[in-house]
Amino acid sequence: MNSAEWISRNVSHWIPTSDSWRKLTRVSGKPVLAVVASASAATVIAQAKSQKPPVAAQRPTSQRLAATLRRGEEVMSPRQLRNTLTQLRSILDERVSEVEGGRRAAEFAAWYARAALAQRRDCWRLMSEQFAPDPAQVTDAHAQYASARGTAQAGATEVALRQALESPRARLLQRFAAFDCGVRFLVDLRAQLLLEAPDDACLLALDGELEALFATWFDVAFLELRRISWDSPASLLEKLIQYEAVHDIRGWSDLKNRLDSDRRCYGFFHPRLPDEPLIFVEVALLDALPQTIAPLLDESGAAADIHKAQCAIFYSISNTQRGLHGVSFGDSLIKQVVETLKQEFAQLKVFATLSPTPGFRHWLGQHALRMLERLDDKTRAALAAELSKSDLSQGDLLAAAERAAQLDEKSAVRHWLLQCAAHYLGHELRHGRPVDPVARFHLGNGARIERINWGGDFSDKGLHQSYGMMVNYLYDPKLLDRHRTQFANGKMALSSQVRGLKF
Repeated sequence: MNSAEWISRNVSHWIPTSDSWRKLTRVSGKPVLAVVASASAATVIAQAKSQKPPVAAQRPTSQRLAATLRRGEEVMSPRQLRNTLTQLRSILDERVSEVEGGRRAAEFAAWYARAALAQRRDCWRLMSEQFAPDPAQVTDAHAQYASARGTAQAGATEVALRQALESPRARLLQRFAAFDCGVRFLVDLRAQLLLEAPDDACLLALDGELEALFATWFDVAFLELRRISWDSPASLLEKLIQYEAVHDIRGWSDLKNRLDSDRRCYGFFHPRLPDEPLIFVEVALLDALPQTIAPLLDESGAAADIHKAQCAIFYSISNTQRGLHGVSFGDSLIKQVVETLKQEFAQLKVFATLSPTPGFRHWLGQHALRMLERLDDKTRAALAAELSKSDLSQGDLLAAAERAAQLDEKSAVRHWLLQCAAHYLGHELRHGRPVDPVARFHLGNGARIERINWGGDFSDKGLHQSYGMMVNYLYDPKLLDRHRTQFANGKMALSSQVRGLKF
């Protein structure tokens, strides 16, 4: 009996009963790989939101594997859990080739694509808890490494320690990557894991292993920068609409406007996910630094003359894969796009963004009193006069901020909000880095805060995020390294205009 026949005979006993499981080579009438491929990130997340399974008990899998009966709301019985562990171990079996291991992984992935969320949780726990490095081997290898320091054997003991620390879990996951849709399967697996159990300590090992593997597999050296245009395949254009995270694309005419002659869109692609942009950036070619987003999103607006363009404005950057959280593409994407644009348009002088400040309003709601206490007597008096209050409170200022769209240029409340935004973006830090995620991203890439734009986005979303303010982050190729060094030392790069808004 060969291995394929053996698996065929026994697989039904390994896996918990599922109506979607069919023969090894076909699931619901489709080839195994087609079933796995159909479990896209969007499908995974939609399923997670629609299913409401009971949460499995937190009993360690080691206890459940040794038990006879399931407890409480545990979805898999001990026998089913043992059978599933047997199949996972068969994927990892060192006696079989990578090809055979990948085939077994594809079979497991086909079942997993149809499994209930509670069953998937048990699979995550098995992967996380049952495929760790051997503690005794790690302890012994570490002791030998420590004792060999400074000797001729130091290199060999270091290699041995590295091998001891390599977990069977990593080798198991690599076997999943061996079949055609395996990388897609693992990215979607982590996407659902992060959505459903982001703080589950029992799954930290699995999550960390996946993130480490993805950091290597999706290194920018293996990515391809492609321009996405109106002539790109419709299936790819649909993904832009689906994944846009900053300014929702309202339909095909909106998308066509963003891909017009005065626009550019670029994305990073991986060879194992050839039709899936991992991250993409939308660029507007303009003759001046923009202050508001509305003209860029106006479908009826005429295209700008690209031959007169002086500025390349990055107005939207969207990561598309939740499962690749923690793997950084943005810095390299912007650098490569800048170089690509400079080759096409030699006249471009300014590379900047028009960016939201998504955390500002929430932050100010918590710290308005502290910002009020920083005011000098003259500014406090101007605010009191505008609000007809003899004794200002944080509630008065926050209530006035609700009328942001009606505040004129001379308004003391408007100036106070701009001061607060400048402090929030350039001085409010956590662990030495800006609390605002967009500022953290751009400043960490070497940009500087060039200008805070009042009324940059008075849409409902813009008002909800930042009272309508937007920010220009300037990318000066000559100063990127200097700004990154400053950022590493906890000092943010600010223009003189932004520094002038300090309290």
